[in-house]
Amino acid sequence: MKKLIAALTVTGILLSGPLNSEAALGDRTLKANMKHQDVIQLQGLLQKKGFFNSSHRNSYFGKSTKRAVMNFQRKNGLRADGIVGANTYKALGVSKTTSSKVKSASYGSVSSVISEAKKHTGTPYKWGGTTPSGFDCSGFLQYAFKKGAGVSIPRTVAEIYKTGTKVSSLKKGDLVFFETYKKGASHAGIYLGGNQFIHASSSNGVSISSMNNSYWSKRYIGAKRIMN
Repeated sequence: MKKLIAALTVTGILLSGPLNSEAALGDRTLKANMKHQDVIQLQGLLQKKGFFNSSHRNSYFGKSTKRAVMNFQRKNGLRADGIVGANTYKALGVSKTTSSKVKSASYGSVSSVISEAKKHTGTPYKWGGTTPSGFDCSGFLQYAFKKGAGVSIPRTVAEIYKTGTKVSSLKKGDLVFFETYKKGASHAGIYLGGNQFIHASSSNGVSISSMNNSYWSKRYIGAKRIMN
């Protein structure tokens, strides 16, 4: 656990550095059945252009995303194969000069999720709660991501744990998972940096806790990245 905390501390320091070291949208081909954060950005672009109508944006390139891509390709005179390569990115307006702006916008969305989450500090815990009048653990996460960035995530912690990309070096906005009252992921929060996370606690409501806390450090089982 000491190694984990040390890694978290280093990550917290690195968060203040530039984002340019990360691959930007347009640097990889996207196609059906892939799971990657770039898919969320792709869905957002397609949604703005009127081709992706689903309110459920996530990192999985499923049937609805492929259908939206194919419709966009047909409309723009491209081969409608549902594969997002150089020509499709170009038609979407994504290039080497604009991809960094897309990445920054995505990072801004992470900041928006955190800002939205912090607004509700002090909100009481309510089993099954999904609104500012009272949240349970997963209801709080779902609300913060949807309200803060327009990203839909599953309703239960167990289902949320199945989404996103597993990470070992934490960044702000990552979801941290804990094994509490039952085996497997049963509680989660949003990582804030500095070894802290915000969550809806059954004892304290929406509050900020430390990863160093003996209760949470013993129960930490991993993290997932939903957004860049």
